[in-house]
Amino acid sequence: MFERLPQNPCRILDIGGGAGETARKLIALGHQVEIVIPSAFLASRCRENAPQAVVHEATFQDAQPVGPFDVCLFSESFQYIPMGQGIEKCLTLLAPGGRIVIADCFRSESFAPDKVQATTGGGHSIKAFRDLVEKQLLVVSQEVDITQEVAPSIDLEQGLFNVIGYAGKRIDAEFALHRPRMRRVGHWILRRLLSERKRARLDQRLNQKTRNAAFFAANNTYLMLVLSRP
Repeated sequence: MFERLPQNPCRILDIGGGAGETARKLIALGHQVEIVIPSAFLASRCRENAPQAVVHEATFQDAQPVGPFDVCLFSESFQYIPMGQGIEKCLTLLAPGGRIVIADCFRSESFAPDKVQATTGGGHSIKAFRDLVEKQLLVVSQEVDITQEVAPSIDLEQGLFNVIGYAGKRIDAEFALHRPRMRRVGHWILRRLLSERKRARLDQRLNQKTRNAAFFAANNTYLMLVLSRP
């Protein structure tokens, strides 16, 4: 992603800047950085990790950064904002020759949601995104598909949840053997708190392996993109 940024020091708007780690690295490279982050907790982390950055504690829609910026940067944050509003606002903030850099997940055209089971990945429809880019007359000057490189991380995540699920099953078995009444009360509370759909998704997350790298790659496209005006 850093290779998609200008070589010379510039003004960067880090939209959805997380805990400020990316901003800290950008500042170390000589860039001026402003961060937009709606979470009060993450905003405080940004101020600690990147004290030289200006932090806007607001959603991107409500934030009032003062341009022009050479780069509007979305590092795994583009999927969390309304796509059309986000692009349009970036265009009002960019300097002449500025660029929008996106590293994020998109739903592929083959994606088909399941009514019960959760699906890995997320983000905006890649087709809707490309239609928007065309409508806004933007140029995609760089595009790198790193879906296959990212996908294995899904297996690592699923493995962690399966460990938690295994521990939960062992605890449940012990309660069934030694505290059956308490177990029945616990299951009754769980059914009251979670709908059947949510319980099915929790079981999928903890005890199954359907959320895997192959499924992620079949339903998602992870791209690094550079957009600019012609």
